[in-house]
Amino acid sequence: MAIFTGADILLPKNADYEKWAVIACDQFTSQPEYWEEVAKGVGDAPSTLHMILPEVMLPGTDEQISTIHKKMESYLTGDVFTEYKNSYIYVERTLLDGSVRKGLVGALDLDQYDYHLDTVAPVRATEATVQERIPPRMRVRRGAPLEMPHVLLLCDDQKKTIVEPLAAEKENMVKVYDFDLCGGGGRIRGWLLSKELTVKVNAALAVYEQEKVPLTYAVGDGNHSLATAKACYEELKKNDPGADLSDHPARFALVELENIHDEAQQFAPIHRVIARTNPGQLLAYLAKACTGEEICPIPWFSGSEQGVLQLGVQPGQLPLAALQQALDAYLFENAGEIDYIHGDDVVRQLSADADALGFLVPGIEKNQFFQSIVTDGILPRKTFSMGHAQEKRYYLEARKIL
Repeated sequence: MAIFTGADILLPKNADYEKWAVIACDQFTSQPEYWEEVAKGVGDAPSTLHMILPEVMLPGTDEQISTIHKKMESYLTGDVFTEYKNSYIYVERTLLDGSVRKGLVGALDLDQYDYHLDTVAPVRATEATVQERIPPRMRVRRGAPLEMPHVLLLCDDQKKTIVEPLAAEKENMVKVYDFDLCGGGGRIRGWLLSKELTVKVNAALAVYEQEKVPLTYAVGDGNHSLATAKACYEELKKNDPGADLSDHPARFALVELENIHDEAQQFAPIHRVIARTNPGQLLAYLAKACTGEEICPIPWFSGSEQGVLQLGVQPGQLPLAALQQALDAYLFENAGEIDYIHGDDVVRQLSADADALGFLVPGIEKNQFFQSIVTDGILPRKTFSMGHAQEKRYYLEARKIL
């Protein structure tokens, strides 16, 4: 059976799309004022905001969760949606720098996905999943009649056979939305694939999925949400072990597939700063702990000093994997607090204290990305960022899961 397929996609009929679509719930978790501003802009208008619980509000009350489920039911019974059966939607997202990121919305078979560290499943997480983050999300999803995707699923399609050819076929598709995203998220446009294009995409997916073994797809963003969908599906199987769930909607999750080789797909490195530590002692420890055959230079900053750590890595090992493993081991027994930082200048600023040590880690190479997961397993936490917070996926499409 195909891993990524068409889905029964729901889109609002007459909603104001700029109020309908809101950013992924796991963004701006330290900025409740962002969500307060969004809520003011949305008001009582039909919106995905009324069907999610921003993580800044987790774990959420029973009343909040009940309200979300009731709102979903009211949208379903109130003729809010148009349903497109067994369909794909081709997406073009104009980002803050003007580049256009392409994607394809469809369904992922959760039987083919596993987020655990030692998995050999064809669909895997890119970073370690924090188990404690799943149960609060399950409370929201459990009993919900709808799901909305903010998961970005990555493929390693170097030949550009799946998503990219659709850009030249837009005149043969029906445009279903075209609007500016709230909160400075850029612009998004979507087209419903014709039956003929759906057949072509299915054929390209079949070839790709047959060729890309053992790792077919990797979760680039939204892993905890996808892990929650998986956990709820596994719970359903456990509670009814004799049931045939092969076609149950909970077996699948709505995601956006993107090609890692899309020119607009940028993986920004996430740097490390260790505060309230002994920089000299830590540097000496790393020099002894990281003694692999290959050398990767890692610039460091501490107070008024700076230098380069000659990090030894094993052949094929991601430099950040070696660095993070050594940092974890050191901080387990010694003083220091690690933080994960975007931007070179911010690293230098936060490393200005004499008891701080900052590292500029190299970005991950696209051609190395999938192989790194196969070689090292799930990547270290905070390995990369797929764009700025405003460039994360917005909730837009929906799908029935009951």
